[in-house]
Amino acid sequence: MILNKESIKEAIKSKIGERKLIIVSNREPYVHTYGEDGIVCDSTISGVAIALDSVMQACGGIWIAHGAGEADKDVVDLHDRVQIPSDNPKYTLRRIWLSKEEEKGYYYGFANEGLWPLSHMAYTRPFFRESDWNMYSKVNEKFAKAILEEVGNEPAFVFIQDYHFALLPKMLRKKNSNLIIAQFWHAPWPNHEIFKICPWGKEMLDGLLGNNILGFHISHHCQNFLNTAQIIEAKINNEKKSITYGGKETFIRPFPISIDFEKIQNIAKQPEIEENCEKLRKKYHLKNRLIAIGIERIDYVKGILERFNAIDRFFEKYPEYIGKATFLQLGPVSRIHLPEYKRYNDEMYHLLVDINEKYRQKDWKPIIVSKSRFSRKEVISHYRLADVCIIGSLNEGMNLVAKEFVASKWDNKGVLILSKFTGAARELDEALLINPFAIDKYADIIKQAFEMLPKESTKRMKKMREVVRKNNIYRWVDRIIGSLKKLS
Repeated sequence: MILNKESIKEAIKSKIGERKLIIVSNREPYVHTYGEDGIVCDSTISGVAIALDSVMQACGGIWIAHGAGEADKDVVDLHDRVQIPSDNPKYTLRRIWLSKEEEKGYYYGFANEGLWPLSHMAYTRPFFRESDWNMYSKVNEKFAKAILEEVGNEPAFVFIQDYHFALLPKMLRKKNSNLIIAQFWHAPWPNHEIFKICPWGKEMLDGLLGNNILGFHISHHCQNFLNTAQIIEAKINNEKKSITYGGKETFIRPFPISIDFEKIQNIAKQPEIEENCEKLRKKYHLKNRLIAIGIERIDYVKGILERFNAIDRFFEKYPEYIGKATFLQLGPVSRIHLPEYKRYNDEMYHLLVDINEKYRQKDWKPIIVSKSRFSRKEVISHYRLADVCIIGSLNEGMNLVAKEFVASKWDNKGVLILSKFTGAARELDEALLINPFAIDKYADIIKQAFEMLPKESTKRMKKMREVVRKNNIYRWVDRIIGSLKKLS
């Protein structure tokens, strides 16, 4: 049975019973801003937020997240709650307010200058500061207080998202033994030798082992975590994939996240999308050219520099494509005030200029970059426009862009180039898999994608679409809640 937005509600209700469903994340699913006609409520573009919003709209519950929108405080009640979506409320959003100092230390400091590069092993040095750690601990306590206010002493399922909340499960466990807690770590988990770099690694493990279930995208990351637990006095059971610590057992499980396949496919079929494609062809001067896209925020783990070098090598090796193929690089700048991100953005810009100057002809240039934030329909319009989608991440837990691209191709046209260092490569093995560090081979695979016969590309796309259709976001959350139900 393939779960969808209609069937998931009953499936989840049958598992959680009378328990409240609480989702916790740093980023909120909706943000309020000031528009020309008053306050506007927009959904965020985060792949994880979009995926979980579909579940919450189907099931209801409470979502607790950092309120970062300029008008967020204007719409909440006395308890910092707001019903969303605003046009057709389905669940409650409880907002947590962070000071500039808290956000700097907890989010930009410990989470993104420390844990992010540590997790991804992308040859970028992690920075750990005691002041950031203290703020990280303080914010985890702030979230714990809000969660406990929402559930009191009542039983509840608490589903925590990502590396921002390593200490949260243990904090909750101490205060309410009726909670069933799961956490999903969306980033990769490094091997134990790398993890030992973290000065507060033991404290993080202590916090994470407050979960009943700790989930990762793939089995490899689960095994890395099991191995890492050797640095504390814990009993590791490799057969059960569990860790017993402080008298409590935590199960370590792979749950590859996915998307709302039907929703994206239905949007992709709308006449408006086809109209948008024609507008984009004119905007980018594409005419009858071949089009490849990359869509992601600008981050060193995404392999954008390696992609640009591969494109440069592609035109060197296959000059017959000069003027005939265009590469669109789409996505906003990210964390730009952090030194590593500023350096990366500058390096990307200089490489882009060099490549475009090297090959440019009349109204054509090889790479077009847009750092705008796109709406969901605009992103899907670009998927539909593209002949090829390139995902060249250096290391990534999953990558939902790959699955969104596949879901948008309802006519089975298009080719996916996918880094073998993404979790998505385990499922989408009909993609053309690349090592983003092997630039010459990377260039050859771009050529292979452009020249693939329709019969082969259609066969590959059909298989990938069936995988994503079956293993959708609703199946992901149903598996996690189902696992929690067994424990309760």
